[in-house]
Amino acid sequence: MDPSELAIHTFTTKPWSITECIENYARAGIGGISIWRETVAGTDLRAVRHHLDDSGLRKVSLVRGGFFTGSTAAARAAALETNRQAIQDCAALGLPMLVMVCGATPGMSPAENFAQIRDGLGALAPFAADLGIKLAVEPLHPMYAADRSAIPTMKAANDLCDAVNHPLVGVALDVFHVWWDLDLEEQTRRCASAGRLFAYHICDWKQSMDDFLLDRGLPGEGVIPLRAIDTLVRSCGFTGLAEVEIFSRKWWSENQHHHLDTIISNCRRVYAP
Repeated sequence: MDPSELAIHTFTTKPWSITECIENYARAGIGGISIWRETVAGTDLRAVRHHLDDSGLRKVSLVRGGFFTGSTAAARAAALETNRQAIQDCAALGLPMLVMVCGATPGMSPAENFAQIRDGLGALAPFAADLGIKLAVEPLHPMYAADRSAIPTMKAANDLCDAVNHPLVGVALDVFHVWWDLDLEEQTRRCASAGRLFAYHICDWKQSMDDFLLDRGLPGEGVIPLRAIDTLVRSCGFTGLAEVEIFSRKWWSENQHHHLDTIISNCRRVYAP
């Protein structure tokens, strides 16, 4: 896979500022960028947008919104307001899509969490549509079901999109979270056939992880059948960039230029024709 076919999430190179991310990705021939809100916190978003426009990088998404659930109506209302601000930030940066990690509240049933997520997305979708922003639901691995996301599979994400039924609400498929699912092919094709496969994230699942959040592998460092999933996604008609999203304390401690170079070389090897 050529670097021009990749987008990098700014959290992948967390030690870099947004300026460093833009300049170094562009210099390395990377095709696009997905920006984490933490990376641009406290910056002039208009200045960042101008820098992006000048860089030649494809603007992919802002990460992340969501976390709709809450034990009180006030908590859920506050979450909606936070999401409205994220949508406005997305538009200010000229990004077309906001990735949604949907949330889960301990002590509530999966069905209660799902209903609150459905209602939150449904309330938010018209606001996003007014600004032309897509909302991409990212299902998370079931190990995060207690407090990060009650949407643990592509089927749950598809069912959620069916329930919300809005053309700008779709799915971000992250291989880290869904590679293990026996229904992955069926549900990916279901998603794509409905026009809802909005984004595609790559990394790897290491056989022995020091931390289930902060020790993801670079492509080729783990057990995910990356080429098979890539073939599936592409056969469904997805033509977007493969977004490298890696949380790794190990790699954050390295020289980030070396980190980026290793990502590029690994992707060339793993996805070689």
